[in-house]
Amino acid sequence: MTTILLACDDDDLIAEIDAALVDRDTQVAVVRAGRDVLGAVGEVDPDLVLLDLQIGNMGGMATCRNLRLEAGAGRIDDQRIVLLLDRDADAFLAESAEADAHLVKPLDSLGLQHVVAELLAPT
Repeated sequence: MTTILLACDDDDLIAEIDAALVDRDTQVAVVRAGRDVLGAVGEVDPDLVLLDLQIGNMGGMATCRNLRLEAGAGRIDDQRIVLLLDRDADAFLAESAEADAHLVKPLDSLGLQHVVAELLAPT
């Protein structure tokens, strides 16, 4: 079973991602605040983390950097991270936060599925 951790506080976006990704072999765990992501990583051991750039109290960029720092310190396993951006011009934020990939909202479900499959493919 593949587990994807989604950090998002937008119900419509959560439903869209759930519809695009959930099947019999994939589940999506949702947290609604960036500060909850680190704890959720320990609880659900996700295969991939999706971070909305505009989540409350600790945005996607700060959350991504936090996960990278925690992995670098050896406190968690390295995570595959996709940042969900608001506009193309925010791509530099994903790069500076060391995200593995980024997508610009509104999401294209096939594009989302492709990025997820690419990041989860065995190397």
